[in-house]
Amino acid sequence: MTRFISVLLISLLLASHAYSDTPTNFTAAKVIAKQKIFFDQAAGAEGELYCGCNWKWTGKSGGMIGPESCGYETRAQQHRADRIEWEHIVPAWIFGHQRQCWQNGGRNNCIADDPVFQAMEADLFNLYPSVGEVNGDRSNYQYGMVTGVASQYGACTTRVDFKGRTAEPRNDVKGLVARTTFYMYDRYGLSMSRQQQQLFMAWNRQYPVSAWEKEWNSRTAQVMGHPNPFVTGDRSWSLGHKPSREGVVSTVPVRAAAVSSVKATSNGLIIGNRNSKVYHLSTGCPSYDKVSAKNKVPFRSEAEASAAGYRRAGNCR
Repeated sequence: MTRFISVLLISLLLASHAYSDTPTNFTAAKVIAKQKIFFDQAAGAEGELYCGCNWKWTGKSGGMIGPESCGYETRAQQHRADRIEWEHIVPAWIFGHQRQCWQNGGRNNCIADDPVFQAMEADLFNLYPSVGEVNGDRSNYQYGMVTGVASQYGACTTRVDFKGRTAEPRNDVKGLVARTTFYMYDRYGLSMSRQQQQLFMAWNRQYPVSAWEKEWNSRTAQVMGHPNPFVTGDRSWSLGHKPSREGVVSTVPVRAAAVSSVKATSNGLIIGNRNSKVYHLSTGCPSYDKVSAKNKVPFRSEAEASAAGYRRAGNCR
């Protein structure tokens, strides 16, 4: 009996130590992801997310890409092509908008006012190292099948359709992407279109869990305190899946009337006009609030807008 109690206490202490490392923000998540999950993967066979490239760790959470390891060729942004960035497989822009916090002040508002967004942004199951340029090109686009787009990154088979705002990752990670998406939408109560559900269900079947994905899940579970049940097989997704919402600890706080009355177009986003292919900044561009709702295309940066084929409005100061 004494031996049983001792073993139990040790197990509880180990579990408590592991879960104490759970990150509470994106910055901390990147550091922990490097130290406890991807620490030995820089020269691993799997490589980073989109192209399978190896990298060399630099700084607390960064890395420098070895393009020769994957046949990578820069499309347009050399400074980002050279470095590792941390990709949110389900973009923060998407879950921020579904949480409704983004519309009232952008990402900064979500971080300040929505604890569920904070948890989602720091969730290690949703973070994966990737080539910075592809991460930037993917932006907040949904995953999908891309046709009629020639090779953009040398031997890398990931494709980005800027006009259709769609990204198709390489086959080796399609199953991983699908199961990560299931996890995020299930745990945080997000809404997924029927078309997206069908696509990810197909990828889940076609590309089963690999040995590395199991290991990745195990390492991440040690930090987060729970596994991805769509990787372990304890949960499955079917059309009309009802999310568990296990990670939803609160609703979005109701802000003061003065804040809640701010127009959604004044949240700091860059707004593109789908017809004119011109973009407007939230400050210094007099036509920012004049783009019709049906023609609005939001961007997070001017570089993102330019990459999508948009140019800055001529009347911006």
